[in-house]
Amino acid sequence: MQKKEKSLSERVADDIFAMITIDKRFVIGDKLPNENELSSELKISRTTLREAIRILIAHNILEIKRGKGTYIKAIHNFNENLKLEELSTTKLNARDLYEMRLIFEPQTAYYAAKRATDKELERILYYGRLEEEKILNNEDRTEVEQAFHKSIAKATHNEFMNKLMPILYKAIDKGVILSDENEHIIQDTLNDHRMIMDFLSNRDAEGAKTAMKIHILHAMRGLDIYND
Repeated sequence: MQKKEKSLSERVADDIFAMITIDKRFVIGDKLPNENELSSELKISRTTLREAIRILIAHNILEIKRGKGTYIKAIHNFNENLKLEELSTTKLNARDLYEMRLIFEPQTAYYAAKRATDKELERILYYGRLEEEKILNNEDRTEVEQAFHKSIAKATHNEFMNKLMPILYKAIDKGVILSDENEHIIQDTLNDHRMIMDFLSNRDAEGAKTAMKIHILHAMRGLDIYND
């Protein structure tokens, strides 16, 4: 059965949710910008914005405080919990974590290239370039790399894939720690991310899939955890 296409208000709700969970613009307790400001930023009507906010209120992510405004109430996924928490907190070694990435992320890049909205693609490229900047400035890139890969996962429009991301973060975090002293891995990361971004920009799904696979294999070989 073909997946029903999301309405504009649902896509806007997704965008606001991404501002919270990926961009980290808001945290629990923060007030959203006023209606005029936010609708102008998102280039939508106030009616569409109100519908999107109603969706997020229904999912207990936002709440309206009468006379004060709209506030972030909680940060969680839109859909019911798939009980993956115990797996995400399990002590897994680097090889197992990277094998999970190798299984899932190339296909994630494939579907992101096909399904990403222009705004989602813009977010992916923003974080890819920001990570490059942090690498070149010898700054910690952990959160930015998470945001880059999470943006790609979100652009698949596959909610199960998004639920796997907390597990994959463990591999990303461990990879950043282990690769910080390895110039070869860092250079591979720069080159690979540029390649991934180029294919995504051109909406070349097969190219993006291959580039992501190469990226993960480069990391595994650099960390000496790849078993053919």
